[in-house]
Amino acid sequence: MSPAALIASVAPLLPDPDQAQEWAERELADPSYQAAEPSVIDRAAQAVVRFLDDLLRIPNTDGWGPAALIVLAALVVAAIVVGILIWGRPRRSVRATPAARALFDDDDTRSADELRAEAEAAARRGAWDDAVMLRFRAVARGLSERGLVDPPPGATVRAFAREAARALPALAEGLETAATTFDDVRYLRRPGTAERYRLVVELDDAAVRTRPSPVSAT
Repeated sequence: MSPAALIASVAPLLPDPDQAQEWAERELADPSYQAAEPSVIDRAAQAVVRFLDDLLRIPNTDGWGPAALIVLAALVVAAIVVGILIWGRPRRSVRATPAARALFDDDDTRSADELRAEAEAAARRGAWDDAVMLRFRAVARGLSERGLVDPPPGATVRAFAREAARALPALAEGLETAATTFDDVRYLRRPGTAERYRLVVELDDAAVRTRPSPVSAT
């Protein structure tokens, strides 16, 4: 049979365009075809994979000269160094000044200079009880600020005097006398006087001038 005769015999069996479209739509409506199509999740995953692939793909450097490659390497190294300096190094902890502790059962956090100024003000008013106690607190705070003593909250005046005497042995006698004066004024209600205040002032001035002995410093 000739090709022309073969085509003529088969042509009646071929559908027209409208009928072919209808057959195709029916075939694609089959559930098996729909199951084979990628879902929305599949398409999203594919998009993410393509994005990461584009992001991590090493560019083609065939056309780059040695100078350009050196510049690129220098930029990468610089970026790494900057990143380490900013994020990689441990941050230095800022040493905060330790909060002043209470002195002799009182929640008094004033500095030594503040206590001295208030003691002088009390002395000018003739309030010798306040002047004596404030100036002795200045002695304790001053030694604490210098790191020579560290009386815990609630420490007694006598306990402070013993600890301070170990740090400054030359002042042991004056510390004991001043501690007795403080106790007399505060607890035994014995009146403060200008002379008692002067003794505490002399102790405070001596404590400021005296350096700890090498043995006590270690």
